[in-house]
Amino acid sequence: MTDLTRPRLVRSAGVGVGAFLLFGVVTGLLPNPVYVRMVERTPADYLFLLATAAFAAAFVYQRSLTDDPIGDRYAAGSVVGGFLAFGCPICNVALLALFSSSALMTYFDPLRPVLGAISVVAFGGLLYYQRRRCEACGR
Repeated sequence: MTDLTRPRLVRSAGVGVGAFLLFGVVTGLLPNPVYVRMVERTPADYLFLLATAAFAAAFVYQRSLTDDPIGDRYAAGSVVGGFLAFGCPICNVALLALFSSSALMTYFDPLRPVLGAISVVAFGGLLYYQRRRCEACGR
């Protein structure tokens, strides 16, 4: 491992662990005394939380390898999509301000797994595209 690789790995691991802990606490997937989740936790919620954190870490690592980074907006969109996929729909203030809680539970909650899958596919596509453009990534 070169001297330049270690800080990149540490930074990307920090992003992954930080995203997992922050999003897990904020959405109530990681039990805490401050926040009580109003919708039951599912295995898919944990899967999308883990996938979003892992993809964010991989994106940060790949992005650090190139002089011409791309995809920041797509990565941000995928993180937001992932967050909406594993977050509590009626606990999300922005969604609740736009829609009623009954509308969120009727129409949005059943679509959360689809949103999570789209987020994972988008992140995977971004990482693939970024790797194809990256000379230092060792295709």
